[in-house]
Amino acid sequence: MKTYTITKSDLDADNYYIGQEDVTEFSGNIHIEANLGIVRFKNGLRASGDIVAHARTGIKAGYGIKAGEGIKAGYGIKAGLGITAGWGIEAGWGITAGYGIKAGDGITAGYGIKAGLGITAGYGIKAGLGITAGWGIEAG
Repeated sequence: MKTYTITKSDLDADNYYIGQEDVTEFSGNIHIEANLGIVRFKNGLRASGDIVAHARTGIKAGYGIKAGEGIKAGYGIKAGLGITAGWGIEAGWGITAGYGIKAGDGITAGYGIKAGLGITAGYGIKAGLGITAGWGIEAG
């Protein structure tokens, strides 16, 4: 499977992604270099494989974040709509979605998890401080 790595040169002065590759519908894995802070995507971030933001790097997308496999970030993960992963979602700090969060395996956040509508995980949900959902929380 193809892997695309986002580096500092793919970001503008405000840390928005401006790279040449279309990451709204990427066939493969997307990795984001370490030490970039919060990397912002004006539209969604979507990969058929996994999405990994390495140490001291987080993800913020205006719409949604979706991975066919897993999503992992050294800092936090935030999406205007939903966050979905075929396997698991893991963030060093917090996970926030305006709509919902869904993972086939488990959801883990060092700080907290918050979703406007619901949170669903096939295996388990774990947060350091708190978990909040507008409608419901479900764990296998």
